Amino acid sequence: MKTANQDATAAAERMKAYIDANIKKPITAKTLADAAGYSQAHAARIFKLCTGRTPFEYIRERRLVSSALALRSGGARRIIDVAFDFVFDSHEGFTRAFTKAFGIAPKRFSSVPKPSDWLIPFQVSSLRKFDQEAQKMDTAIIFTQIVERPARKLMLWRSKTADNYFDYVAEVGCGESDNSAPWDVVSAIKEAMYEPVGLWLPGNMRPDGTGIYAHGVELPAGYSGAAPDGFDTIDLPPCKMLVFQGEPYDDEQYQQAIGALWERIAKFNPEVYGYEYADELAPRMQLAPMGWRGYIEMRPIREIAR
Repeated sequence: MKTANQDATAAAERMKAYIDANIKKPITAKTLADAAGYSQAHAARIFKLCTGRTPFEYIRERRLVSSALALRSGGARRIIDVAFDFVFDSHEGFTRAFTKAFGIAPKRFSSVPKPSDWLIPFQVSSLRKFDQEAQKMDTAIIFTQIVERPARKLMLWRSKTADNYFDYVAEVGCGESDNSAPWDVVSAIKEAMYEPVGLWLPGNMRPDGTGIYAHGVELPAGYSGAAPDGFDTIDLPPCKMLVFQGEPYDDEQYQQAIGALWERIAKFNPEVYGYEYADELAPRMQLAPMGWRGYIEMRPIREIAR
């Protein structure tokens, strides 16, 4: 006789199998519930309990990974065709979602078919399955990339003494998004060039009496909107940023995943490849940790003069 937990696990597996079989088709809450054999509300609760994510978070993740594999499958497939194949509404929406997930635009990802030297486009083929039992904490750098940042503004809420995320949130307060209160504000700015970031500010960008750590967002250089009360803006010059991205991890183990990647970053020597860190050009930045895409951090660099 099956227990309630066994029934729930079996229902979740039926939903996952249905998702994998229909990844290129529209999937609704009703069709998932039918696959599970439960009501829509109960099926969604079961899925979240067993996988740690909602059904539609899981669907989006699977579609992004599948689309990345399709872009690497050969045949010079158009980005728009891959986007529509995996039920994204538009080229632009797919590009935003893909870039946010993997730290690289789909066009660039598809143009580099094999990892080479130290510039390693994200190896989606090496991604572990999202099933929790397959996730292990042996995080390694599987992605490094140099990205160009244009001249831009940085809008941020400074701390008084914080040099890390936890002290920062304790100082500035929690918001409604399970992050800091300033994070809620910068997340709502429509003109943002990229997603919000955590920041470790270099000395030349840190006035006396302020902390090292902050939350902020990058805006176009021509942005003319007024900074919300309590926020500062900094003009940042064009620069190259070295991106480090770790492997996917169990969300409950985010601190271990970050720590493991920090160990790898500390051992990385960009001078071997003709670059040096240029911390005065921009803050060291971290993206919001998301287990399914891996922890992402970046730091400014410049070419070493020969």
